[in-house]
Amino acid sequence: MQKVVVTGGAGFIGSNLVDFLIEQGLHVIIIDNLSTGQVENINPEAEFIHTDLSEVSVTDLTEVMQDVDVVFHLAALARVQPSIEDPYTFNRVNVNSTLKVLMAANSAGVKRVVYSASSSAYGDAIEFPTPETHGTNPLSPYGLQKLIGEQYCKMFSEVYGLDTVSLRYFNVYGERMATEGAYCLVMGIFAKQMQNGQPLTITNDGEQRRDFTYVADVVQANWLAATHQTSLGGEVFNVGNGKNYSVNEVADMLGGEKTYGYPRIEPTQTLADNSKAKHILNWNPIGDLPTWIVKYKTDLGL
Repeated sequence: MQKVVVTGGAGFIGSNLVDFLIEQGLHVIIIDNLSTGQVENINPEAEFIHTDLSEVSVTDLTEVMQDVDVVFHLAALARVQPSIEDPYTFNRVNVNSTLKVLMAANSAGVKRVVYSASSSAYGDAIEFPTPETHGTNPLSPYGLQKLIGEQYCKMFSEVYGLDTVSLRYFNVYGERMATEGAYCLVMGIFAKQMQNGQPLTITNDGEQRRDFTYVADVVQANWLAATHQTSLGGEVFNVGNGKNYSVNEVADMLGGEKTYGYPRIEPTQTLADNSKAKHILNWNPIGDLPTWIVKYKTDLGL
C-alpha cells in the first residue's frame, strides 16, 4: 500500500488516521469540505482536496482515486439529533456520497474501501455485549443512513467485486474531538461547560451507558482492516472498547455540577462485543477512559 484517500480527513477521527498513515510512509489524499473538519487538523504532508462529496461528480472522484490502493471513507454528517431535524440533507451527504465513493473506487480499481459505520445501526439493542449478528433497528435518520452505507458496501463487494469492510464505531473520544457546535459529543460538551463555569447538562436521567472508545484504537482498527491479507467482502466489525460508563459517571470523572431535564430519544445502553474484530483483525483496544480524562482535564486547564 502506497497511496490512500481519506474522506473527512480534516475531522476528529479522520485527522488522527491521516497522521498515522503518514507516519507509515504513505501518500495520503484528504477529501474534506471543512463543514465540520478544521484546517488546523490537516497534516501538511498530506495532499488536500477541498471539495464536497455530495456535489462532486463520480467522474472527478474516479480521477482522484487513480492508483489509490485503499479508500478510508469517514466523511459524514455524524450526529443523531441534527439528522432528526434535517433528514434530507443528512441523507444526501451520508447515503449519496457513500454511493459516489463506492462507484468511483470501483471504477478506479481501488483494492479496498474501509467504511466508517456506526453502532447506532443497532438502535436500542437487547443483547449486551452486542454482537454484529444482533438485529438492526436504527432510532434516527443518521443511524439508518449509516446502515444503508454498510449495505451498499456489501452489495458492491458481491456484485462488483470491490473489496469493502465496515467498522461500526461506538462512542469515540480523544484528541481533537469538538468542544462546541452541533457535532459536539457529550464529553466535549461537558468540557466546554466546565471551562465556562457552567453546570453539565445531562439528557434524560444520565443513567444511559455508552461504550466509549479511544480514537487511537479506532485508527488502529482502520489500519488493520486496510492491511488484512485476505478479502473481507463487506464484513462488518464492531469497533468498541467492550466496557461502558454511564453519562453520570463521565460527569463525575470530570467533576462538574450536573443539571437534568433534557429529554431525548436515545438507546439506554451501548456495549460492543468486539470478539470478532479481535479474532479476525487481531485488534486489541487499549484506551482507558478514566485515565484519559485525568490527562484531558490537565490539558484543558481544569
